[in-house]
Amino acid sequence: MSGLYGHRAKIMLIATVFILSACESTYYDTMEKVGIHKREILIDRIEAAQESQETGQQQFENALQQFRYVVNFDGGELETLYNKLNDEYKASINATETIHDRIDSVESVAEALFDEWTTELTLYTNANLRRDSARQLTDTRRRYERLMAAMRRTEQTIKPVLASLQDHVLYLKHNLNSRAIASLKGELATVDADVGTLINAMQKAIDESRAFVKDLRGNDA
Repeated sequence: MSGLYGHRAKIMLIATVFILSACESTYYDTMEKVGIHKREILIDRIEAAQESQETGQQQFENALQQFRYVVNFDGGELETLYNKLNDEYKASINATETIHDRIDSVESVAEALFDEWTTELTLYTNANLRRDSARQLTDTRRRYERLMAAMRRTEQTIKPVLASLQDHVLYLKHNLNSRAIASLKGELATVDADVGTLINAMQKAIDESRAFVKDLRGNDA
């Protein structure tokens, strides 16, 4: 029975992917009919991904600052501090999910654009124009792959930061006392370094986004 269920699950997964792909394809076709091409959609989605990472930078800075407040606790209501840190953790999860979704959306339209571009190379009758367009396609894809690597690296860098925040939130949830706070003081340097690494990774992806969009807007192949 487990084999049958597994087979059905695979069929459902394939069907879901097909439906989603079909929806994207229909969307691109519809946008094309009103004069909005994949290149423009790609630029919009890259800029949206860039904005989500800029928001993410601020959010993780906020979470770090709240953790500093916790470890530097000097009287007051511990539960209030815990609730604020937990809120920042949840907001960080939301920011991470937005970043992931927007990177995926960039990847989706980019692959559609490159497939279309590759197919249209076969339609040229002028060999010189075809070679020039093929060269531009190769250059654009290479820059895109560098951008995507930077974006995916950001996602990987987020994971240890979120895991660390989760650990501290869980620990405080069940240990709202001064001794627990004292035990977290030694964690601050590590959290600080991890968030710093993450923010730098995000900045590199943001810089790559800006450079890629600038190149796309200056390249009308």
